[in-house]
Amino acid sequence: MYRYKTKGTCSQYIDVELDGNVVKEVKFYGGCDGNLQAIPKLVEGMTIDEVEKRISGISCNGRGTSCGDQLAKALRAAYEAE
Repeated sequence: MYRYKTKGTCSQYIDVELDGNVVKEVKFYGGCDGNLQAIPKLVEGMTIDEVEKRISGISCNGRGTSCGDQLAKALRAAYEAE
């Protein structure tokens, strides 16, 4: 399990587990509970590239990032740390 400290979002941390380049598990800490339960269910089983293509760069309320964008960053960081 890899823990990523988010930047610029309501969520504080994201724990991710990968199986190679495939998302196995995602857990957010803090933030909008409903959305942060939904996002993991949508991305688990996808490759990191697929997740990045779909949600990287999404901005929340003009912050320049979002929980989805931070997840894409967390997945890439976890993959590179392996």
